[in-house]
Amino acid sequence: MQDTAPPTATGPESATPYTPTARTVPTRAKERASYDRELVHSILDAACLCHLGFVRDAAPVVLPTLYGRVGERLYVHGSTGSRPLRNARAAADPGLPVCLTVTHVDALVLARSAFHHSINYRSVVVHGTATTVTDPEERRIALDAIVDQAVPGRSRDARPANTKELAATAVIRLDLDEVSAKVRTGGPNDEPEDLTLPHWTGIVPLTRGYGSPVPAEDLDPAVGVPEYLRAL
Repeated sequence: MQDTAPPTATGPESATPYTPTARTVPTRAKERASYDRELVHSILDAACLCHLGFVRDAAPVVLPTLYGRVGERLYVHGSTGSRPLRNARAAADPGLPVCLTVTHVDALVLARSAFHHSINYRSVVVHGTATTVTDPEERRIALDAIVDQAVPGRSRDARPANTKELAATAVIRLDLDEVSAKVRTGGPNDEPEDLTLPHWTGIVPLTRGYGSPVPAEDLDPAVGVPEYLRAL
């Protein structure tokens, strides 16, 4: 398959929602589903870890991995010997069918009844076909995006991969075509008959934070903490 430049969503197109499909319409809690492009992008951009699902030898496999977003594409990288990347190369055109998910857990929701306990979350599910990236320039863009997804600005402050490292690294891409977000907010949904029960109820917020950077033991003391790390 011929490589093409990463697509971007700008102007009126960026406000166009994703089109629901049979695979992206949930069977439960449909009111929590959204196809808003900006919401999907915000959920993806606030994370760096995804779970990539595919079928190998007639059995499902789900792997946690880092990713990067460039416009309307997601990129995943790994060893050329890793299962999904090897399967993407070996799969017949147009590539390897996958499902990629990203989830943020924002709060624990504690109800009066065990049945109504829940979590507040933001999630994205992407269905599609992953293809191997072979174009050198797109590979460079993809690898920089994966680094910057974890730590914005880091790709400009690190040695780029050399020829040997690039030869050992495979990159696959997944277009954001069949996409949905799902979000839960708010407190518990207790049954009316449970409202007088003497059990604590409410939410326990969960937050993600960064600690102070810890320098490597062999770091030159003259090298200070860069501004992009201070800004985390």
